[in-house]
Amino acid sequence: MTPKERMMAAVHREKPDRLPVTIHQWQQYHLDKYMNGMSDLDANRAVGLDASITFFRVEEAQSPDWRVETAQSSRPGYLERRFTITTPEGTLTTLEGSNAMTTWVIEHLVKRPEDIHLLAKYRPIPRFDRRGSLNAHEELGDDGILRTFLCGKQGGCWQDACELFGVENLIMASFDDPAWVHEFLGILLEQKLRYIEDNLKGLPLDLVETGGGAASNTVISPAIHRDFCLPYDRALHDALHAMGHKVVYHTCGGMMKILDLIVANGCDASETLSPGALGGDIFTDADALIVKAALQPHVAMIGGMDQVNILSKTADDIRKEVRRLFELYGSSGGYICSTSDHFFDTSRESLALFAQAARDCRY
Repeated sequence: MTPKERMMAAVHREKPDRLPVTIHQWQQYHLDKYMNGMSDLDANRAVGLDASITFFRVEEAQSPDWRVETAQSSRPGYLERRFTITTPEGTLTTLEGSNAMTTWVIEHLVKRPEDIHLLAKYRPIPRFDRRGSLNAHEELGDDGILRTFLCGKQGGCWQDACELFGVENLIMASFDDPAWVHEFLGILLEQKLRYIEDNLKGLPLDLVETGGGAASNTVISPAIHRDFCLPYDRALHDALHAMGHKVVYHTCGGMMKILDLIVANGCDASETLSPGALGGDIFTDADALIVKAALQPHVAMIGGMDQVNILSKTADDIRKEVRRLFELYGSSGGYICSTSDHFFDTSRESLALFAQAARDCRY
């Protein structure tokens, strides 16, 4: 089988020739520091992984009613960007911090309940680089699968709202003013549905990622997830399925208490199967078997590898962990062994050992 055939067989909950193996996404920091600055596709090829390439390049649509000005300040190893957005009915501001590894929100864009109406009325829908995605698909060929995101800070509506308003603020609002939270989520849903309709028709995408860590049950309760995530997730997934796209739902955190809700949202695959050492709640083999029993009849599984603690160990440790994951999650097919999330200082040699260990797990 080619890497693409192998991975898509797993997405369809079938048995490929051997265990598919990949990483969640390659970060530029790691490519520059450990992979001689090569592309993510070449890095996968270099260490023998089945490539899972995420292409997400968008251009913010220009609008005289949504004018964005950017100011930045920096010091060694750190950058701040302040965005000031002017609309006919008011101004919004947000502040982001960045280092070599990642970017985060310091000041949230939505500060007052009425700010969401400026988003609804004036924020334009971004334009996806369709030509770029077609080029990425052609370059990838049969060496793996092509993924993308939805517009916004996060793919899911709840998760996006957390980035815009603050997770603690949104949790409190779900109790204090649930109608406002639903209005906020409805605005984001409508804009994401327009993004899907305007941008993703007819593209050869293998997986579209939705969700995000803020919907994990280590962040919110199953009850909040059921009320404020599930209906919006389902609407997004239905729209993507109507275009023929498959969906992977991302929960980089606890998932043991929301397995039924992950199934109910209609996704095709669930990631990241995060172990307890990485902030998830899958601590034991028994926990992993509970996850498999709940998910495998309905959705494929992606993830499980502790990229921080295991991939820094010996070759024998890596081989044993891959075999354990294969026997727990993958013995019946429908599983892609992958790092549970991003990594930054994992050696090239460890990644090659990871890939080889999976190639030894055959059906």
